[in-house]
Amino acid sequence: MREIVFNIQRFDGEKSFTQAYRFAHEAGRTVLWGLIHIKETLDPTLTFVASCRSAVCGACAIRVNGQAMLACEAALDDVLARFGDRLEIAPLNNFPLIRDLVVDWEPKTERLKAVNPWLIPREQFSVEGGCRQTPAEFKKFSKQTNCMLCGACASECSKLTQDSSDFLEPFIFTAARKFVDDSRDGATDAHLKPALAGGVWKCMHCQECVTKCPKALAPAEDIAKLRQTSLKQGLTGNLGARHALAFYDDIKHTGRLNEMKMALKTEGMIKSMARLPFALRLLRRGKMNPLHWPAPVKGIKQIRAILRAVEEAEQK
Repeated sequence: MREIVFNIQRFDGEKSFTQAYRFAHEAGRTVLWGLIHIKETLDPTLTFVASCRSAVCGACAIRVNGQAMLACEAALDDVLARFGDRLEIAPLNNFPLIRDLVVDWEPKTERLKAVNPWLIPREQFSVEGGCRQTPAEFKKFSKQTNCMLCGACASECSKLTQDSSDFLEPFIFTAARKFVDDSRDGATDAHLKPALAGGVWKCMHCQECVTKCPKALAPAEDIAKLRQTSLKQGLTGNLGARHALAFYDDIKHTGRLNEMKMALKTEGMIKSMARLPFALRLLRRGKMNPLHWPAPVKGIKQIRAILRAVEEAEQK
């Protein structure tokens, strides 16, 4: 009989330890079935969270061999084929731990409140008429409504792992975008400005939030959309926006980057002076020439035509 092993990372409130559970494999099961089987037949003290068992509530999100996934949705045979018959089961990363596979969501929900994740109706909507919108208007943000707050994106976010003090969870940016794009909402700044303050320009573009989302959402795209909206709103008083505009300006004028000008445009003269030692090292090694100003690339007219077409399309 085929035997499989779940090495489960456990926590009793004071110390962490790993415990191995061996049991017979059954075809057609899920990872959640394995956890329930352990709790019901091998160890009733094992603690985890699960509810709908239908990939709707998001409560059973865990990490399997370092990959965040829904235990109820993860087909055990597929996971075993990928990782072998010994699986490492752990709680979500970047969350406070309560016990075993149970993490504390309270700090995350408090951070979620920062972007006012609720509809703030436009004034012209009457109580009797309600907040109506066309199917086309609803389609602009309907995808984001599928977020079930499972935490998989936050678990695998490289920026949160590196430093969470200046960056909100990816699902929070998804919530912000949802209401920014909702035609019934009349308070864009109430969602957008907190997202900017929450580090929307500090995403590392690792795409882990995209690859791990069980609902095929794309928080990284939501972050990009929030950036674009902030630029359209004229919210450019930050390093991220100035860097993006400097990048765009270089491409439009010459088709290539001028890194010396970009630093000055992004950080200004005073802050750029702090990088002087680094700049001098680049000069000594021939990596930078302050006297060289790149000429426009061949085909610059086509590049500018593309940029104009994009600008005109956005205006429409």
